[in-house]
Parts: sequence; structure tokens; C-alpha cells
Amino acid sequence: MPYKHGLKSPLIPGDADGESPSSTNKSEQNFYELIESLPMVAVQGYNRKRQVIYWNDASRRLYGYTREEAEGQLLEDLIIPDDIREGVINAHQNWLDSNISIPAEEIELKHKNGHLVPVYSSHVMIKQDTGDCEMFCIDISLQEQKKAKERLHWLASFDDLTQLPNRRLMEVELSARLAEAQRRPNGELAVVFIDLDNFKLINDTLGHHYGDQLLRAVAEGLKTVTRSCDLLSRFGGDEFVLLLFDFDGPEGIHELLRRLTTVLDQGFVLDEVCYQVTASFGVSLFPNDGATVAELMGNADAAMYQAKDKGKNSICFYTSDINDRLLHYQRITALLRSAVASGSLQLHFQPQIDLNDGEMRSCEALLRCFDENSQAVPPDVFIPVAEKSGLINRIGDWVIEAACKQLVAWKGTALEGVRVDINLSGKQLTNQHLADQILQTLHNHDLPPSQFGVELTENEVIGGDEEQIGQLERLKNAGVHISIDDFGTGYSSLVYLRKLPVCSLKIDRSFLHHAMENDSDMAIMQAIITVGHSLGLSVVVEGVETTEQDKLVKMLGCDLAQGFLYARPMPADLMPSYLTDMVRITKP
Repeated sequence: MPYKHGLKSPLIPGDADGESPSSTNKSEQNFYELIESLPMVAVQGYNRKRQVIYWNDASRRLYGYTREEAEGQLLEDLIIPDDIREGVINAHQNWLDSNISIPAEEIELKHKNGHLVPVYSSHVMIKQDTGDCEMFCIDISLQEQKKAKERLHWLASFDDLTQLPNRRLMEVELSARLAEAQRRPNGELAVVFIDLDNFKLINDTLGHHYGDQLLRAVAEGLKTVTRSCDLLSRFGGDEFVLLLFDFDGPEGIHELLRRLTTVLDQGFVLDEVCYQVTASFGVSLFPNDGATVAELMGNADAAMYQAKDKGKNSICFYTSDINDRLLHYQRITALLRSAVASGSLQLHFQPQIDLNDGEMRSCEALLRCFDENSQAVPPDVFIPVAEKSGLINRIGDWVIEAACKQLVAWKGTALEGVRVDINLSGKQLTNQHLADQILQTLHNHDLPPSQFGVELTENEVIGGDEEQIGQLERLKNAGVHISIDDFGTGYSSLVYLRKLPVCSLKIDRSFLHHAMENDSDMAIMQAIITVGHSLGLSVVVEGVETTEQDKLVKMLGCDLAQGFLYARPMPADLMPSYLTDMVRITKP
């Protein structure tokens, strides 16, 4: 550490400890040996004229000058930058003249090549009471610390993968530009959320390595068409945010977005394979769509999700009704999360009646969800939300377990042996462990697979890949009943139908409702029944509400029917009394 004002170096001849000159010389020799042995500490000695009299090897490594090059040179000519040259000379002179020591500090000194070197520098003056005083500078390099600090600062503001500004820097820039726009009479700016479509599929099928490569390629591609006045950032995951400034109205924004979509349309080559990428764009505008960073970001995000809902690969500008839909989506999502966590979901059961003898052969388990006021939320409202939010698999797991528990509860009653059919979504079918899960749950409850059925819509079954179809085959081979729901409303590929592991077809209610008046719908129903029977499948018709419709489906040869005429969906505890009443009616 530097000597404090008023203290003398112990190396000065004749100082207070009474050392002789010979002992002083020995101490100086020890001092030089010590500082020469410090490989990470650069030490330089200067005489009263600031000429180099000592230069250890660590100084050579730090500043680039050899000992021979440095000796005899002035301190200020070697390592002192021009902007502090005069201050260093004055500080040294004040130490000599007024005994005002130079404080230790972090400072940047000059390398032989001209670049600056950050160091922590302290100073020692020896032989100060003689005419031959010497100043020693002890410098410790801070280059690694500075690099680490700069790296941390960079990581705090930029994305390491794409090298783009990150969310934090983008929001700081948006806040500053927003304040500037608010001061101008006609200030405007736009926030554009960009979310790659189906990126998870790329990660899942090709691996995260290729996913990262693709994100870097997309970032580079988007940068090529953004203007210098705009800011492109990586928001996180596969989302980017583009801040647009100084554009010529909506037409100007559309032109900028057209450039972005053109880049994506060209595809990206990774390892000589071209991958096509699309994105959904959501746009919010200042001042119409918000006056704060949070409002503009939130509204652009909501517009992006609206673009996803429209089928992806599209651009959506924020409107107030988008926000209403978003709030509705968030409310239903929160309701579903709470219902799953608390177990407050319910299964209602609707019987399926054998049209030959009037007996109940099976029933469909229908999921019910209730809001905080105990009001039922329609399935066509909460099921799409469950699929979009990713809750559908957790809800599906609950349904499988709840249906099996109900079958166990019916053992020893008139309902023992009845089959319960649950509805599966296409997203559940993508779970490669679905068949194992269903069969294991049945085994855990000591239930035969024949008492369990699954229903999927026509599009979900026919649109499944080989692995998904293989899961259905495994379920069917084990004895689980497989049914195609709403048949006739989707692909209606009868050639493909014979290849599917299906046990029954359910004719969509829309055909029945029009068949009484429309010969075409009746002909379609007749064709479905005929083809189904020729393939060895049973045929179920949904939506029977009148006795006339009951007579029609019997006349057409349907096997089973389901509808309000026979029974509305009901809680499990009402099923025994329904069954008693039905027997009383069908078997007087």
C-alpha cells in the first residue's frame, strides 16, 4: 500500500530504526528480489525525474515494453494516456514538493500498442528525505475483471444465442421511445410480436441443437430486412419483438411486415436441408392501443394469439374485442386450473340405448365444469381453452381416473358391467404413453378393458400418424371400445375407414335433425349405416329427441341411439333410479 503522509520508508539510510547503510543496501536487495518474484504484480521504479530505473517482467507482460526499452524513459512517455498526462506529472511533483502521496485507484494506462490497460495502481516513495528519492508503482491487472464485468453487462442486455437485444433492453428502449413519442404532437410507434409457428415440433423432432440453429438463422434473416431505426429483439423462446419507429401509417407497417414474411417464406438451410418456417404476428400501435410499455406489449401479445387462432401464418392488429377474448380465455384457464387442483370437475353420464330391445348397453361420460357461482360452463367454451392452454392432458388424466372409479362404485349394482365411453382430444392422442396409461388405470382398479371405451372425432382419428393409430390398435386389441364421434362431418374417407382400429361409428346429430325433411341427409345416414355394418361396425346415432326420430333410426337399422328422448346427461348418483325407471317402462 502507498506510504501515508508524514511516514518515511524503512529503506532510507539513517532512519528511526538505526539501520546502517550496509543493512539498508541489504534491505533494498531483498526488496528488489521480492518484487521481481511476483509474477502477477507489475512493478516499475522511477527516479525524481520520472525516468524508469526498474521494470520487472510482469510490467513487460502488462504493458508490452521490455526492460531495455523502458529503462531511462519518462513515465508519461511510456504508459500514461494523453488525457491524464499533465495530472500525473503534477501529482508526482506534489509528492516530491509537498509530501502529498498519490492515492491508490483503478485507472487505465497505455500499452505499447496503444490500447488501454485497466489496472489497480498504488505507489510507494522511498529515500524521500534524500536527493535521490525513488517512486515505485505497483500495478495489478484488472483485464480479466473488466472482461467479466463487460460480459455480465452484455448478458444483461443481449441474448447470448441470437446476439439480439433481449427483453430487458427492448423494454428500456421502448420506454425511452415512448416518452419521446408522447412529447411529439403526432408521435407514433408500433410493437410487433413475432411467434414462430409449430417451433416446438421442430425441437421435439430434430432436437434442441437444430432448434437453436434455426433461431439463430431466423434472427439473422429478420435483421437483414429491419431498418436501422427499428429495434429487433428476442423476447424469449421462439418469440421476437420488433419495435417500429418513423413509419408511414398502417401501409408502412404492412410493407415492413411483408418484408419479414418474405424472409421467412424463403426458408432456412441447416446442414444442407431447407426448413420452412412461418410465424404469427401481433401488432399494437401507440397511441391508439396503449400509452404504457405494459399496455402496448400486452395488446401486441394478445393480437399475436389472435393470429394463432386464425390459423397461424397471419398478421393481426389489436382491437378491443381481442382483449375481451383474452380476458375470457384467462378467466376460463384460471377456472380450469382451480377445478383440476381441487377436483371439482364432474362427470355426467348419458345412456346409449340398444334399439333392438331398449336396454342400456353403455353410456357416454361427459365432462362438466362449474364456475364460482356454480353455473355450468358449456363444454364448447372450456374444452378449446383446455386444449390451447395445455391443460387438456391433465384434465384427460382426471377423466380416465374418474370414469374408472365410477365403474368400481357401480359394482354390485344394476349398473355393474355397463361400459363407459370417454372423449379423447387429438392432443391427448399425441401422448405416446396414452394406451399404457389407460390400460394401467384399468388394471389398478381391477376392471376389464371391455368396460371402457374412447371416442374421437373423425378428423382426429383419420389425421393421426402411424404411432397414434398404433396406440388405438393396442387399446382395441386389449378390449377397449373405439368409436368415431360425429361421423360424416370430417374427411368421410370410407376407404381409409376400413384400415382404422374402430368398433363403432356415431352419426352426427346434424344429419338426423335434417333427415326428416331432407332426402339427401337421410341417404347419407343410410349409406353410413350400410358401410358401417359391412365393415362389422356397430352404428350409434346421436341427438334423438322425438319419437318420430326414434322410429326413423330404427327403420334405418341403427344399432344404438343416444339423445334427450331417452335421457339427458345426469350425475352418477341419478343413474340407478334412471335405470329402474327405464326398466319399468321397457319391461312392464
